[in-house]
Formats: sequence, structure tokens, C-alpha cells
Amino acid sequence: MENYLFVSKKIISISLISAFFLLAVGYFSPFNLSVEAKNSETYRQLTLFGDVFQRVREAYVEEVPDKKLIKSAINGMLANLDPHSSFMDDEDFEDMQVQTKGAFGGLGIEVTMEDGFVKVVSPIDDTPADKANIQPGDLIIGIDDEGVYGLTLDEAVEKLRGEIGEPVVITIRRGNIDPFEVKIIRDEIKISSVKSEIFDNIGYIRLTTFSQQTTPGLVKEVQNFKKELGDKFQGIVLDLRNNPGGLLSEAISVSDSFLELGEIVSTRGRDGKDSTHHYSRPGDIINGLPLVVLINSGSASASEIVAGALKDHKRAVILGTRSFGKGSVQTVIPLPGHGAMRLTTARYYTPSGISIQAKGISPDIEVEVAKIEPIDFGIVREEDIRGALDKKQEDDKANKIADNEDNISETLSNDNETSLGDSLDVSEKRQDEIDFQLSRALDLIRGASVFNSLKK
Repeated sequence: MENYLFVSKKIISISLISAFFLLAVGYFSPFNLSVEAKNSETYRQLTLFGDVFQRVREAYVEEVPDKKLIKSAINGMLANLDPHSSFMDDEDFEDMQVQTKGAFGGLGIEVTMEDGFVKVVSPIDDTPADKANIQPGDLIIGIDDEGVYGLTLDEAVEKLRGEIGEPVVITIRRGNIDPFEVKIIRDEIKISSVKSEIFDNIGYIRLTTFSQQTTPGLVKEVQNFKKELGDKFQGIVLDLRNNPGGLLSEAISVSDSFLELGEIVSTRGRDGKDSTHHYSRPGDIINGLPLVVLINSGSASASEIVAGALKDHKRAVILGTRSFGKGSVQTVIPLPGHGAMRLTTARYYTPSGISIQAKGISPDIEVEVAKIEPIDFGIVREEDIRGALDKKQEDDKANKIADNEDNISETLSNDNETSLGDSLDVSEKRQDEIDFQLSRALDLIRGASVFNSLKK
């Protein structure tokens, strides 16, 4: 077909105009003379495209394959719509399908485009990017000493990918500090989308992404909590921080897991009538136990659907900082033999009818990451002093200790306090003791549990 298209300039122009017009109005859409007249400006612009295309083929300083020119033109058209629409060739399409199944190669970051540069939405847990301390909001302005300005998102992502074990040097702009370089070794990214832990009698579940593994993993961990804790089970902290999103179906399924009834999310396309509503089914997997959801600026897309649904239904307390604010839905449209097109086709709305596009989900309780994470060196009490009497001895000799209280206090020197603090290694502390936001979430559930026990 390409040979036929490019036999002569005249045939090229007619063929290109016809092809692009059919894409614009729909190949099977009936149209009459009035429609043709209405699209006369479209014909004129497509004629311009054909002229430019032919001039590039004939006069550009280097010969460029026709396929590359057409692909670049399509990429440019889609990239100028919004940061999330793009064209994927066969290889890119295959990579995308692998990612949603939970394993792929690369650095382990979710990215978007902003002002011509690659913006980090969030690093994925335990990946090379995470270990290199790449942070949400970082702008990638260079890859291996080459600028990224002017590249499409897919082109930039392609440069970030490579052979496992091979290094890539990215140039980062972070806030107001000077740009700096970070060397990262590429690795196979195996995403375990669900991680869990138990803090006292509270279940902690972290969702790193929304893949096909997410809901089954969530249900499995909740079942483990119930089996291990039994009647002592007090509630769950659901951590969606730095979760860049994923499959819409999984966001709906995770939300449904904690809701009894009601709308989870609705999507609305260009035509106001073209809307879809998704509802929960009866059944809360934790039977109404307290639920706290952690979010931050790296919580995007599917994460925001979950947080928004649970917040609007007053099923959970949302704690942390405002989320990313990606309120659009992308539909992947296969193009047989040519890959696929990722096109923004709708906006999604929370159950209360609010669009979070560029706004994000605001937490019920705003808790910033502590500038200096609280490191508890221990409150010094009598029992903490080396050589202190044990409780039994203390009871037996209470009067004597009281008489000598001043002398005892004088023995607690500054040197002893320093020694006590130095002996506590932060690396040995539990996550809830060094994660300020998580600590506050656990306190909320503990408080709710105490309050409920008082009413019994």
C-alpha cells in the first residue's frame, strides 16, 4: 500500500487526504454534500499536511523512512492533545500489556509529560528508581547527556529502557536546586502490587500499583489478618502513597471490597450523554472495621478513584497530602498491524459528582511528611537507668528511694543520656516508628478502637 501511495506527488496528496479524512469522520460514517462542505477546512489542512510531507521527503538533508515520518506525525497529533494520549507501535503495545500483568524491564518509575519534560509521578517500591531516591515531582531533563525537550513521552520512555544490567544517566531538576545527574542500573521490574504487615492488632496493606494481581492479593492479605488476629483485629491502614494508578477495573474492584452499596465512580465522555456508572456490590471484607487511607502527591489515577469513593461514602478517613490530580480515562484502541492508540476518552467523577482533574483528592486530615522524621530515643524513666532497682525491690524499699530521690536524679548525667540515645539504632525500628504519616494513621485506628470499647 505504501508503494501505491507514493507513486507520484498527485497520488500522494490525494491518498493522504483521503486516509486522514476517513480517520477524522469515520470510514463507515455516511456523509453527504453538506458534511463535505462543512469539512472543507479539514480538506484544506490535510492538503497542507500532504504538501509538507512531500517536501520533507524530497528536500530534507537526510533520507527519512516514510514510516517514521508518518509515525512522528501521528505522535505529534496525539501528544498535543494532552500528556496521556499517545501512539504505540507493536513493540510499545506489547510492553504495555506486559506492564499491566505485573512484570517488565526498566527503572521502575511512572512518568508523564509537563512543559516538554518528563515528570515523575512516582517511583515504584523496591525498584532501581526507588533505591536511587527518585522522587515524585522530579523533572527528567536529560537522558545519557541528551535533552528530552521535544520528545514524545513514548520516545523518552524508550530511551530510559534498555538491557538489564546496563546503566543510564538521567539529569534531574528538583525544585529550586541546580540540576544533577543520577546513574541508575536498569533491572527487571517485578511488581508485587500488594504488601502487608501487622502493627500490633492493625493490618497495614500497601498497594504499589493497580495490576491484575491487586484485588486477589488484597483479599488474600485481609484473610491472613483475620486468621492471625481473630477478634483482636482492629482495622486496616490502606497505603496508596506513590501509587501511580493502573487498571480502572482494579480500582473499582478494590473500592468495592470495602463498600456495601453505592456508586464507586462514573466516567463521562465528550458527549454528556455518553457516561458510565460503576456501583459496588453488597459485602465489606472487613465488616465495617475502621479504615484509614494514606495518600500523597504521588497517588494518581486509580489511587484517586479508590480514595475518592471511600471518602465520599464516609467509609474511610483519608490522611496525608493532596493527591496528583489525574482525573482522565485513557482507552487503548488496537490498530491491527500497527500497534495501538492510547486516547483520552473521558473524565471520571467521584460519587459526589466531583472531577479531580488537576485538583486531586484532599485528605480529611492533612499530615505532611515530617521534615525530620520523629526518632524516639525513649522517655527516660527510673527503669531506664542502668543499675536501677527492679519493681519488686522498689516496692519493698519505696520509703528509702523517696528519701534519696534527689541523689538518684543527680546520677542521671548528660553523658548517660547521650549513651542511651546512641544505643538505639533507627534501622532496627519498626516502619510505624519512623514513618510519621503511618504512625498518625495507626493512632487514629487505635483511638477508634478505644472509643468503641467504651460504648460496650
